Amino acid sequence: MTNDSLLARARTLDAEDPLASCRALFEGHDDDAIAAYLDGNSLGRPLRATTEHLPEFVRKQWGGRLIRGWDEEWLQLPQRIGDRIGRVVLGAADGECVVADSTSVLLYKVIRAALAARPGRTGIVIERDNFPTDRFIVEGIAADRGLAVHWVEAAYDAGPTPEEVAGALGPDTAVVVLSHVAYRSAHIADMEAITRLVHEAGALIVWDLSHSVGSVPVRLDACGADFAVGCSYKYLNGGPGAPAWAYVARRHLADLVQPIQGWLGSADPFGMGSSYQPADGIRRMISGTPPILGMLALQDMLDLIEGVGIEAVRAKSVKLTSFAIEAVDELMGPAGVNVASPRDAAQRGSHITIDHESFRTVLPGLWKDGVIPDFRNPDGLRLGLSPLSTSFEETLIGIRAIADRLPAKVLD
Repeated sequence: MTNDSLLARARTLDAEDPLASCRALFEGHDDDAIAAYLDGNSLGRPLRATTEHLPEFVRKQWGGRLIRGWDEEWLQLPQRIGDRIGRVVLGAADGECVVADSTSVLLYKVIRAALAARPGRTGIVIERDNFPTDRFIVEGIAADRGLAVHWVEAAYDAGPTPEEVAGALGPDTAVVVLSHVAYRSAHIADMEAITRLVHEAGALIVWDLSHSVGSVPVRLDACGADFAVGCSYKYLNGGPGAPAWAYVARRHLADLVQPIQGWLGSADPFGMGSSYQPADGIRRMISGTPPILGMLALQDMLDLIEGVGIEAVRAKSVKLTSFAIEAVDELMGPAGVNVASPRDAAQRGSHITIDHESFRTVLPGLWKDGVIPDFRNPDGLRLGLSPLSTSFEETLIGIRAIADRLPAKVLD
């Protein structure tokens, strides 16, 4: 397929896209300085609605209600928004999700809570190529508690399979920590099958959904998941450093023991009691004061996703990544660029990784010219295609720019 035919195909796909009008709802979509934003899986664009809502909150809520805002609304936001996340994108019932802290802190909390629910067991299972935070936290907890870490070895361009996870399980396994969508390859793990295997081994599972939530439909309750966490600044467009969320299956809430016993997770925060008594339900996952400003943009994106439906978002994602692979194969395949992501769309999230030894050196020039993917060691460019804010033509513009910067010798 020629450059011209790829462009014609991209424009046809945009014309046929039922979600194409959503792109104009985001800030920066018409910024000439940004030729192609291919990093929505790291930081989503802000919605134009958020541009209006943030100043309004500062004036009317923060400035107008002052400390009264805590009693009137703000203290309820972590659970209220948590319920919306659960309902709109996670397949979770009300009362199972809460917004609080960062992904790293919540990972620590839920892993420690899972360990507390499996006393006497001494093993933690995690994939070798899981996101660094997940691995570092598991290793730190294991060192602190004198536990053993058992590694799942998965292919770098795929992710953990049920068979690979089964091989790492044993009678000592307490907790398994896995990402649903692999941060490097975008491989989608078989949540239902893996969760079943973990339970058959008598262990509990923690799912990191940071690269799933808002782009890949998840059914935590139906799959029998125990715990999950995820960030909200990628496909949920909550903004830089937006707070994360945690999921705890209802069956675990009554006995949940989390390690950071803060005042707002206590039964009577304003009673200023002399000893900690945990709150009922999911609120006991909260430790300190909720990050109210950080939650505001998240609500706008949940409004949009709920309006169009997560299944429609997924359908657009599949078409975007499939087109991206087609364009990479055509424009860069002869130069030895390798697609290091699943080619089966059913096994692929909303980004793809492409590998070539020259990519580390081409990234600064791409960013300077407004083409923005990100780099992942050892030699991968990750193309994050956020379905509601990315067009097919924008995707092609970015891939063409990458192809144009390949060293001349590899194109000969």
